[in-house]
Amino acid sequence: MQLYFIRHGQSANNLLWDRTGSSKGRSHDPELTDIGWRQAEVLAQFLSRSDPSIPHDERDPHNASGFHLTHVYCSLMVRAVATGTVVADTLGLPLTAWHDLHETGGIYLDGEENGEPIPLPGNDRAYFETHYPRLVLPASLAESGWWNRPFEMPDERPIRARRFLRDLIARHGGTGDRVAVVSHGGFYNHFMTALLDLPGRDGVWFAINNVAITRIDFWEDGIGLVYSNRVDFLPRDLIT
Repeated sequence: MQLYFIRHGQSANNLLWDRTGSSKGRSHDPELTDIGWRQAEVLAQFLSRSDPSIPHDERDPHNASGFHLTHVYCSLMVRAVATGTVVADTLGLPLTAWHDLHETGGIYLDGEENGEPIPLPGNDRAYFETHYPRLVLPASLAESGWWNRPFEMPDERPIRARRFLRDLIARHGGTGDRVAVVSHGGFYNHFMTALLDLPGRDGVWFAINNVAITRIDFWEDGIGLVYSNRVDFLPRDLIT
């Protein structure tokens, strides 16, 4: 299996932070910005390219012959669904929602009085069926919203990352599948910590820009980090 971990395109919250250095006024589930949509389009075109003159070799460390993706997953957060939709539609592949790919904390807003996170339900099945009708939804998605739980505490996040890694290997390990997941920067750090079996995240940070790609190859006897935070396919003015 080859895994391509992709961060979503620039969101309204990303832009807010870039401009103000603050999360004050953040959205609980932000949309992509105009730049974010452009990033997603460039990403999709990059992932769809192929060069038949180069032998299709699973090792191909620069994906010179192409990516030849077989599966595309995303979180249920709008910025990831939107990015994943552009990718999947361009590639002619289904886009499947995977609950555990969501950003740390879940769906919430910061309380105005004390700053404590206030959990919110998240979008429901009807929302996705209306706005993203080709998205393959989990059977467990409720009509009352996909989150509907307390704020995800810090000690719960590495547990989820390990669970996702275990489930990913159960679904695709030992195969020739080439799997893209569209997820989030905070979760990426927990995933990489779980993948590398690091004792904790203190003092460790794995950078990942908007629509950046990290490729990890899974073998029978180990894993290979082929590249990380790849953005060389983006024009300079779209790197965020």
